[in-house]
Amino acid sequence: MEILSAIIVVVGLIIFETVASIDNAIINADILSTMKDWARRWFLTWGLIIAVFGVRGILPWLVIWVSAPSLGPIGALTATFSGDATAALAIEQSAPFLLLGGGIFMIFLFLHWFMAEQKNCIVPGEFVMSKQGPWFYAVASIILFAIIFFVSTQINPYLGIAAAAGAMVYFIMMGFRLFADKKSAELEHAAHDEEKSAKAHHHSDISKLLLLEVIDASFSVDGVVGAFAFTMSVPLILIGNGIGALIVRELTIRNIDNIRKYAYLKNGAMYSIFCLGLVMCAEACGIELPVWFAPLLTIIIVGVFMALSIRKIKRSDYGVCELPKKE
Repeated sequence: MEILSAIIVVVGLIIFETVASIDNAIINADILSTMKDWARRWFLTWGLIIAVFGVRGILPWLVIWVSAPSLGPIGALTATFSGDATAALAIEQSAPFLLLGGGIFMIFLFLHWFMAEQKNCIVPGEFVMSKQGPWFYAVASIILFAIIFFVSTQINPYLGIAAAAGAMVYFIMMGFRLFADKKSAELEHAAHDEEKSAKAHHHSDISKLLLLEVIDASFSVDGVVGAFAFTMSVPLILIGNGIGALIVRELTIRNIDNIRKYAYLKNGAMYSIFCLGLVMCAEACGIELPVWFAPLLTIIIVGVFMALSIRKIKRSDYGVCELPKKE
């Protein structure tokens, strides 16, 4: 890979990882604000090592290894830079399955946000679609069936399995996130109970540390899966996602209130996720795109929503989509 292309890919990965993890940074900051100093220090040091070198370091290497087991563990890490023709062929043959599964995962992630989550509305139709949460599962099922039917009958039957695997990973990950949200609410409630003993508070901090690691792990899946829309090179993914994770952790410590002011960054992240999902599905079906396409697309989308956020700050006009209340 040429140096210029590698730089473009890394820059795109850093921007994508940073923006896609804004929610992660905000949730982390909110939970950390209820914890004691020793627990904060532990998470901001050892937690960073786990997040960057653990989850974001091991997961992309593991994905490549599982997709192309013939490479072996070392070959999965070095294949894209080794120049080994056998390794390159193994990655090329496994890429469509990885890309299609990842693409389905990304598209479902976007659809859930688009149809079932509260958001700051800016794009026409967002407010209306935010009230269609119950229809998300029907839409996701129809899309999954259509894609499996198409790729299985027109391209390769095994691609259908890859699409189903992508949907499976999505629903597993969402289950972890729902669990984390529930536990976060329970811990927040316990933190306000003045009758708790000091020992209970210590156990509460440990529970919060474990919860933060679960949240970090679940959010890292988005960045790692999306990274394969940029490149199949594990070293580049490690560099880009690692730097992005460092930036997110710095935002958690210092500038989280300022980040909250940029109301549409989350929108930009989700539309970027949707476009990257489409890119991955297209490449899985044999449509070749230039290496700079995904990074440039991400930079443009994030830039547009950053500009919209800045305009909103100047105008101070806020309009959050209110979802229907549960009866």
